[in-house]
Amino acid sequence: MATEHDGTQQHAGQAAHTSKGTNGVIATKDAHDPNEITREQRQHAKKRAAAEKKRKKLKAGDSDRQVKKSPVMLMFMIILAIYTLTPLLWLIINSTKTQGDLLSTFGLWFGNGFNLFDNIKELFTYRDGVYLRWFGNTLLYVVVGAGGATLLATLAGYGLAKFNFPGRRGVFATVIGAIAVPGTALAVPTFLLFAQLGLTNTPWAVILPSLVSPFGLYLIWSYAVNAVPMEIIEAARMDGAGEFRIFFQIVSRLLAPGIVTVLLFAIVATWNNYFLPLIMLSNPKWYPLTVGLSQWNAQATGSSPEPIFNLVVTGSLVTVIPIVIIFLMLQRFWESGLSAGGVKQ
Repeated sequence: MATEHDGTQQHAGQAAHTSKGTNGVIATKDAHDPNEITREQRQHAKKRAAAEKKRKKLKAGDSDRQVKKSPVMLMFMIILAIYTLTPLLWLIINSTKTQGDLLSTFGLWFGNGFNLFDNIKELFTYRDGVYLRWFGNTLLYVVVGAGGATLLATLAGYGLAKFNFPGRRGVFATVIGAIAVPGTALAVPTFLLFAQLGLTNTPWAVILPSLVSPFGLYLIWSYAVNAVPMEIIEAARMDGAGEFRIFFQIVSRLLAPGIVTVLLFAIVATWNNYFLPLIMLSNPKWYPLTVGLSQWNAQATGSSPEPIFNLVVTGSLVTVIPIVIIFLMLQRFWESGLSAGGVKQ
């Protein structure tokens, strides 16, 4: 009995010791848990304070930028916008007037009636629809001339930027020199050359000079220097791609913003071209819109005047619309390249 009682006491003692040890561990763990939670809370509080400080700093920076706004610059931009939009507003308003209202009413306000659609109908039917013929001629000169100029400028600019060949610096110097020569200075020599070749009074007399764009070539060269890495070209060559395949499938995509910029400049220059067609063309059926509308405007003078100012104004408004549409369509390609080269790699 004594032995059994001692075993029971020993077992109870071990259980008590185990319970005491366990309670001690639990007590110790419980004693450390508040410290662990406090440390996590402290770290979370620090992160939250840092985020709040950063937010206040950004807000203060925005406030500083708002304070730095210049009223003088704002006024200058408003004046510039008015100066730019007033001619377009005048064109839109006066295209709704009749011939009489155009000469007798205030230029920046509407006339006695709204005659825009009547003017457009008369514009397209006057003299058997010669305006549509001029419009088609202009599209022909733009598509072939401006499109060809952009393609040639892209090929030449890429070649100057990425290929080494004898005479490269001489070619580049010639291009830079050609930019400084105004087009009007070359108009008469070009006319004499085309007259000897028998190309005057033909569409080629307008298209061929439009294919040369030294400024577009320079723009492509300056863009291709940084936009087209040589590593990509070398990798494509190692894969067996030819030079034309590399250009049309790889390089042309990298140069897209620069190509669109050159294309826009070429389109506007060809669409507004007046002096070269004026001296090259004598047959009205090959006139572009610029020369044709000028001839209509000249009908108001002479021995038997026939003023059609309402058609001249309406035709000018219709002439502007395609350029606006082209700019809106190509704007996203243009904007994507505005920051190219702005960050050093």
